[in-house]
Amino acid sequence: MSPSPEPARSASPPLPPEPEGRLLHHRSYDVRAYHLADDRLMLRGIVHDQKPPGIYFDDDPDPLSVHHMVVDLHLHFPSLEIVAADVTMNVTPHHECSRIEPDYQQLVGLSIARGFSRKVKDLFGGPSGCTHIGALLQAMAPVAIQSMWSMRAVTDGTPMNVDAEPDLEARRRSLAFNINTCHIWDEQGEQVVSIMNGGEVGVPVWAEQRLAELGRDVSEWGRLRG
Repeated sequence: MSPSPEPARSASPPLPPEPEGRLLHHRSYDVRAYHLADDRLMLRGIVHDQKPPGIYFDDDPDPLSVHHMVVDLHLHFPSLEIVAADVTMNVTPHHECSRIEPDYQQLVGLSIARGFSRKVKDLFGGPSGCTHIGALLQAMAPVAIQSMWSMRAVTDGTPMNVDAEPDLEARRRSLAFNINTCHIWDEQGEQVVSIMNGGEVGVPVWAEQRLAELGRDVSEWGRLRG
C-alpha cells in the first residue's frame, strides 16, 4: 500500500519538553478523511507502535516497528454508513495475527456515527478481534463526524449552516451528529439551549484566529457559511 501524500501543515502548538526518563515505546495514530465523490468519503487510519533503538538489541541503531496496521473505510455521505472496509496488518507480533483481517468485513453496513463504539466492542471485543484495530477504529470515528462540515464545504461550497435553519426541528437535525457528544454539546447545556432558542453557533476559535492572521474580517466566516 503506497503511503498517502503528506498534507500541508500549519504551525502546531509547541510540544512540552521531553521527560528526563528513557523512552520505552511510541504509539502513533494517523487518521485522515478524503472526499471521493459528493456522496462518498473515505477514512484511512494507521496505528504504528515502535520501540526506540537499543531497547531489545544493543547493537541495533534503528527504531523497531512492532505493530503497523491500516484500516480503510468508505462511507456514504451524509448517512456515514460504511459501504466498504479493508484492514491490512503490515507488521504484527505473530504470523497468525492477520487471520482476523477478513472478519472486519462485518463493519460494512454499520453507521460510524452514534453507537459505533459499542458496536465495535460487541463485534470485535476480546478474542473476537484485534486490540489494536479496535483502538484504531475508536480513534477513526470522531474524524468522520469532524468531516461532515468539510464534506458540505467541498460539495456545495458551504459548510452546514445551523444559524440559517428556520425552526427548532431543522436545527436539531443539523446538530444531530454533535448533540451529547461532549460537555459543550450537552443538549441541556448553555450552548445547545441557546442555539435551539435562535442563537448563533458562533465563530470557531481557530477560524477567528486564522482570519486575523490573514488580515481578514471575522464576518467572512458568516459569508462562507451562507
